[in-house]
Amino acid sequence: MSYALLRFSTGTLTLIFGFMLLGGSGTMVFARPLIKIDGSSTVFPITEAVAEDFQIAKKGAIMVTAGISGTGGGFKKFCRNEVDIVNASRPILSSEMEQCRKNGIQFIELPIAFDALTVAVNPGNNWIQSMTIAELKKIWEPAAQEKIVSWNQINPAWPDAKIKLFGAGADSGTFDYFTEAVVGKVKSSRGDFTASEDDNVLVQGVASDLYALGFFGYAYYIENNKKLKAVAIDNGNGGILPSMLTVQNGSYQPLSRPLFIYVNIKSADKPEIGEFVTFYMQHAQQLVEEVRYFPLKKEFYDFNIKHFRSKNPGTAFGGEAGMGLSIEELYKRERTQ
Repeated sequence: MSYALLRFSTGTLTLIFGFMLLGGSGTMVFARPLIKIDGSSTVFPITEAVAEDFQIAKKGAIMVTAGISGTGGGFKKFCRNEVDIVNASRPILSSEMEQCRKNGIQFIELPIAFDALTVAVNPGNNWIQSMTIAELKKIWEPAAQEKIVSWNQINPAWPDAKIKLFGAGADSGTFDYFTEAVVGKVKSSRGDFTASEDDNVLVQGVASDLYALGFFGYAYYIENNKKLKAVAIDNGNGGILPSMLTVQNGSYQPLSRPLFIYVNIKSADKPEIGEFVTFYMQHAQQLVEEVRYFPLKKEFYDFNIKHFRSKNPGTAFGGEAGMGLSIEELYKRERTQ
């Protein structure tokens, strides 16, 4: 969990953002509204930045907690009505929609940014500048388990050395998106790799092993770009590196993806949720860029506010990942619950 830890003192009262208002004797003076968020580690830095600024703006009157259990783990809690908002690095899946239906949970889908899912190697790796989707599939597909273990099995010109693989855990939306984009089927992957819901663990794994390869969100790559080397992705038109330009012009495919928050419609009736979501959309453009993702145009954040206030439920993706979809196309789609 992440909490803002900003402390201010006035007389005998101490305000700790993210926890409680304490009197001089250490007793709680009043209970504040609580907004509960969980889900994607990829989206977490955005929501964390928004939550910290929101709590400061509200002078501690509203408490926001944000956990990291992966997109899949977050949707499990969301569909059990345990959290108000879920951070998601892929659209809600059909199975999750069904679980929400069973529990009477309706949701509002709000795109907040774009990410360039980044394939990275150790900076000492001098044999790879780019990889094709076919080469990545050969490494990551289920049939590769315990069979494709050395670099030269992918390309004879590469070293006869064991590949050390690092990737998102099975509850991660990054795992779901990567497997569908590269292998062709959600959750279809070899299992003999180091998996973690914590992207920092993956970063450190790749940074510490010359023969490593991993994948994670762009923000974690760019934050550690002196310890990592991004691999250009060749989807048939030459190798393309992830960047603001290649994400916006649609050339970094198929690993560009939208990021989301989903809001429980019942929670949307709470004044504090309305204030938080409005604040989120009003400040997302700046904060998304600050944490190194790719913001949407202001008009789309304005649309999100209207969409939220009208409580229009459902998803524009029909329970699938929706590869290669532009934000303009997304907002034109009908939504289904």
